[in-house]
Amino acid sequence: MPRRRTELLTPETYINRELSWLSFNRRVLAQAMDESLPLLERLKFVAIFSSNTDEFFMVRVATIHDKIKLGLPSTRPDGVPFTVLMSEIRGQVVEMMQQQRELMRELIARLSDLGVCIADYDSLSGAEQSALSRYFADNLYPVLTPLAVDHARPFPFISNLSLNLAILLRREDSAADELEFVRLKLPDTNPRLINVNEVMRSYGMDVPERRTLVWIEEVIGRNLDLLFPGMRTVEYAPFRVTRNADIDYEHELDDPAANISNVIEESLRERRFGSIVRLAVPESIGEETLGRLLTYLPVDRDRDVYYVNGALGGASLFELMGVDAPDLKYPAYLPRVPEGFSDGDDIFATIRAGDRLVHHPYDSFITVERFFQSAARDPNVLAIKATLYRVGRNSPIVNALMEARDHGKQVAVLVELKARFDEENNLTWARQLEEKGVHVTYGVEELPVKTHAKIALVVRQEGDQVRRYVHLGTGNYNSGTARLYTDFGLFTCDRAIADDASRLFNRLTGFAPATAYQRLLVAPEFLLPTIIALIDGEIAAARAGAPARIIMKMNQLEEDAIIAKLYEASMAGVQIDLLVRGICCLRPGVPGLSSTIRVISIVGRYLEHSRIFTFHNAPADKRVYMGSADMMRRNLYNRVEVVFPVLDERLQLSVMRALATQLADNLDAWEMQSDGGYIRRKPAAGEKTLRSQNEYMRDSFGIGAMP
Repeated sequence: MPRRRTELLTPETYINRELSWLSFNRRVLAQAMDESLPLLERLKFVAIFSSNTDEFFMVRVATIHDKIKLGLPSTRPDGVPFTVLMSEIRGQVVEMMQQQRELMRELIARLSDLGVCIADYDSLSGAEQSALSRYFADNLYPVLTPLAVDHARPFPFISNLSLNLAILLRREDSAADELEFVRLKLPDTNPRLINVNEVMRSYGMDVPERRTLVWIEEVIGRNLDLLFPGMRTVEYAPFRVTRNADIDYEHELDDPAANISNVIEESLRERRFGSIVRLAVPESIGEETLGRLLTYLPVDRDRDVYYVNGALGGASLFELMGVDAPDLKYPAYLPRVPEGFSDGDDIFATIRAGDRLVHHPYDSFITVERFFQSAARDPNVLAIKATLYRVGRNSPIVNALMEARDHGKQVAVLVELKARFDEENNLTWARQLEEKGVHVTYGVEELPVKTHAKIALVVRQEGDQVRRYVHLGTGNYNSGTARLYTDFGLFTCDRAIADDASRLFNRLTGFAPATAYQRLLVAPEFLLPTIIALIDGEIAAARAGAPARIIMKMNQLEEDAIIAKLYEASMAGVQIDLLVRGICCLRPGVPGLSSTIRVISIVGRYLEHSRIFTFHNAPADKRVYMGSADMMRRNLYNRVEVVFPVLDERLQLSVMRALATQLADNLDAWEMQSDGGYIRRKPAAGEKTLRSQNEYMRDSFGIGAMP
């Protein structure tokens, strides 16, 4: 379906994608400000804010840099020129970084009051400093490689997100003022936060009651004399660069004979050499040291240099979650195992008894793992097919697929090697699967199209018939993220869905461009036109005077045709609720355009990741959909996505309960305003507080009925 543009999308009605993302990260930072959260969880949100910002620069800001270099005009409906956008991004990021650092100092001070201290080196006792000097000599000194920069030794390559020291030295035996420059990369094999208590204990020293941590760069910086005998350290300052890490796979089409796995390997090597889009330095850096860095690094001082108050790389605060302080973290939550999925249960009998819906992480991801493990070990299973996008480093599911080959089953897997930042991990798994004899493919014939669908098919001999069992999900086959992301999964042996699953896998592994489907909405061919048609159905109902309602839950909303159609639906009187965690380019609540549209973003303990689409007036078998796709151009035009119907009326009611719970959230929910800003919901006087994610911990599908 061709991309559709409309006069409804103008700079006044369409919010810039990057600025909308910054609003999302501002909501993440607000979680760190929430006094109701445990202290270490607040610091974790500080770390998430930094990690998000790193990726934003590596991908989105890098793209803007490239377009500015090429002199390209903006073609998006927001109409913001890239130079103006870059200036606005910098202003907002600097402002949020200042807020983050003020909050970080406050939270670290509170943590110290509770007995866990991130200390300045100078505040340590003589015994603590002595222990750290021994630790430096024994554990850090052997792995450090100082690289001098002079007429014979060029400035070294600085890898993406690595932490480095810029060091100015003067010879002790020289009366001249000439300074020498050295770059020292800090080892990433050691913890960023060194536990002083553990260090002292390892040397048999008396350990103070207070738990003390110190940044590794301070330990190294205060012991530089061991690295540079005969030199005097004039100044040292940490610095960190962020590089363009977005790989463009379009060039793969230049060579139709290219092996995709080799292309990925080469692209990964190229990623580390991406252009620099950010240089982070401490606010206290001296002008001489900064001047040297600006001489050696291709950055624009006014655009690319960011001054940080405190330790660089705030994502390292994730290490604090390893501190043994359960009273400073969320109460432990043990996901429930639904009936029929316990160890020893016949999972296939459970699914034959009726479709089953699971809601992670409230329902354990072990349900999915046992589905694969049962298929691998069941002598009646003939074949297993699956798509893998992000599977993690230690994957029970991939191990089950390899075990299935050991049992002589046919196994076919599509491994998406182009999953951003997971390419190397996926390549490793793909090769291990191939070594086991698994049929591994890497995508459809349109090579740049990623396969983002989450689907597995198990073929089982049952008496004189063959039955197929299907798992469809909104999230990845990744046990690690399944503990942190909210996602739904459907188990079914519905014949029509199974037929579609077989057709899809044939499409993925063979040549079948004319494939059509009965139940599944598959992108890039069929998803967008079907969603448009379902919205049109609500528009027709509203114009006929009938109640009409659309609810969509997703990570991002950016696609032009969808936004324009939602505006059209609102103008027809359709009630529209959008649960959009991150980017939302639609502007709600504009009189005459979107007055019936409400946009809510939920940011809480878990990352909201599920995608759900409901249409009040659709036929019963098209009323509730779930899937892997956001309403973004990349999902609808440039990916293989699967959106699947929830056919069982009982399960449809469960989905509507879950949506109703989120729409009623008044603690973690933010309502988007017509100006693009967000206001956090607060319980009205006398209103019961409701945190939707806590409700799911009590009941997988929440409370109440649809308001």
